[in-house]
Amino acid sequence: MSHAYSSGALSSWSTGLFGCFSDVPNCCLTIFCPCITFGRIAEIVDDGNTSCGRACAVHALTGWLISCLYRSKMRKQYMLKRSPCDDCLVHLFCGRCALCQEYRELHIRGYDKQNRGGTMAVPKPGGGMSR
Repeated sequence: MSHAYSSGALSSWSTGLFGCFSDVPNCCLTIFCPCITFGRIAEIVDDGNTSCGRACAVHALTGWLISCLYRSKMRKQYMLKRSPCDDCLVHLFCGRCALCQEYRELHIRGYDKQNRGGTMAVPKPGGGMSR
């Protein structure tokens, strides 16, 4: 499933880099366990092809480097502006804030990880009734 928008214009992030306090639970989780937030982001950005646990382990070993690569991948998928500076600089100097911003962006766009069985909850097209 491709997440990219069809228009060629780049859009702004839904929230700023330092908007962590609009989502206190995610902010606290990211402060103490950034690898978990990264794992969630990677699982969503990779359409479930990367497990949260595996991505968490990779992040624990590689830190900001893998995070900056996923920020770039996410920006390309959602056609987001490079803001406030290069992806790797954002993660090098403000890594936890960047992870919070990325996860908030995915959540605002309707992508989130369900609590049951590690499956992905992807927004369904349309709003019709179903049984």
